[in-house]
Amino acid sequence: MFAKTIPGRTTAAVEGDAVVLLIGMRINHFWAVHQWLPVMLSMFRMLGELARDSDRGLLGRVLLTASPRTYYVVQYWESKEKLYAYASSSDTLHHKVWGIVNRKEREGRVRGHVGLWHEAYIAPEGAHESIYFDMPAFGLARAHGQVPVERRGRYAKDRFAHRSAGAPEEAK
Repeated sequence: MFAKTIPGRTTAAVEGDAVVLLIGMRINHFWAVHQWLPVMLSMFRMLGELARDSDRGLLGRVLLTASPRTYYVVQYWESKEKLYAYASSSDTLHHKVWGIVNRKEREGRVRGHVGLWHEAYIAPEGAHESIYFDMPAFGLARAHGQVPVERRGRYAKDRFAHRSAGAPEEAK
C-alpha cells in the first residue's frame, strides 16, 4: 500500500515545540547475531508498545539506516515530558530493556558487539520549519499533520517565524 501523494507544497502543522528523538544501534560485529538481534527486536517491540498506547505521546516515527551497520528511528513526540515519562516509567519495555543493558555492563558481559545511541532535540516553536513538495505526509508532517505552505509562509524565513495563535504576544 502506498501513501497518498499530496500535490504541491505543504509544511508540517506543528503547534508549539517539535520534540524529536533519534535512537539507534550500530552492529560492531556482524557475526555476533545473538548480541545485536535481541537489541533490534527490542526496538520493534518498544515501537509496538508505543503504537498500542497513544497516550504515551509518540506521534510518529521513521525507520532509517545510515549504513549496513547502523540502524535508527527518528521519533516525533508530543512533548519532552511524555518522552521522559516513557523513558523512565517502570511499567514500560524500555525500562526493562535498559535495566538488562545496565546489568550486563556492570557484570562485565558487554563485549562491544553492538553500540547504542540516542540524540534528543526540542526545537521551540519558531525554531523549526519544513517543506514538502508532491510528498505524502512524512516526518513532522506525518506526526503533526500538514497544511498548505502558504498558511505558514512561502519562504523558510516566514515558516521559522510562524507562531501559533495561542502563543504569548511577546513570543510572536
